[in-house]
Amino acid sequence: MPRELLILRHAKSDWESGAATDFERPLAKRGRKDAPRVGEWLYREGLIPDVILSSPAQRARETALKVCKCLDLSKKDIVWDGDIYEADLHVLLDVLARVPAAARMVLIVGHNPGFEELLRHLAGGDLEEPNDGKLLPTAALARLEMPDDWTELEYGCAALVGILRPKQLK
Repeated sequence: MPRELLILRHAKSDWESGAATDFERPLAKRGRKDAPRVGEWLYREGLIPDVILSSPAQRARETALKVCKCLDLSKKDIVWDGDIYEADLHVLLDVLARVPAAARMVLIVGHNPGFEELLRHLAGGDLEEPNDGKLLPTAALARLEMPDDWTELEYGCAALVGILRPKQLK
C-alpha cells in the first residue's frame, strides 16, 4: 500500500464568536456540521490514518476531534503540534519530516495559506486551480499518494488522488 497524506483544512470558523484571539476562534454552525461529514466520508472510504497531526488552535482542534470521533479514534491519538498554527511551507515540511517512518496514512489538520502552499508544492504541476481561486476552502480534504520517505518531500513528489469539498457531501 502506498503512503498517503490527507490534508484537511479546519472547518468554517465563527468570526462573530467574540473570541479574544485568532487562536481561540471556534467553529461556526456550518463548521460543526461539515467536520463530521468529512469524518464520515473518510470512514466509509476506509481511510483511517495511523498518524493524526493537528494545529492546537480551537477551530482546528474542534475539526480534528469531530473527524476522529467519526473514525472511532480517541482524542489521545491526535498529536497537537503548535508548529502547524500559522505555518508556512517550510515549517509544514519540517512537521511532516518528523512523522514516524512506518506511518502509511497521515492526516494533518490546520490552516491556510500554509496548507495550500503545501498542496501546491507536493502535487507540483499535477494540480488544477479552481475558478474561484479557493484550492482548499474550509473543511476541504486533499488526498495525496506520497513517496516512501517523509523527510524527502521535493516539489511534485506526490500524486494528487483528489480534493473533497464539503459541498460535495450534502
